[in-house]
Amino acid sequence: MVCYSRILLRVLKVAEALAAEGIDLEVVDLRTLVPLDEQTILASVQKTSRALIVYEACESGGFGAEVAARIGEKAFDYLDAPVKRVAGIDSPISFQSQNGGLRSA
Repeated sequence: MVCYSRILLRVLKVAEALAAEGIDLEVVDLRTLVPLDEQTILASVQKTSRALIVYEACESGGFGAEVAARIGEKAFDYLDAPVKRVAGIDSPISFQSQNGGLRSA
């Protein structure tokens, strides 16, 4: 499981719960997005043959899509299954006018 930021806390809880059921997960905490620790991500994929990217941003256009793309480009031959993402739902971003939503007189 590859994650970053606050979602790491949830991912660690999930990993702990699954470990109690005998399922072993490797958690990769991306401490920074720039520079991206691509080497650690690819090493994890080579070791586990799987990739699940977990992030809070919306799925479309989120940084997890970039991580998935790099895994697909550089570690495809190591994968036993498609790269999966768990992310926030795609939702419209509210619009606010330039004057802060106030009417002009």
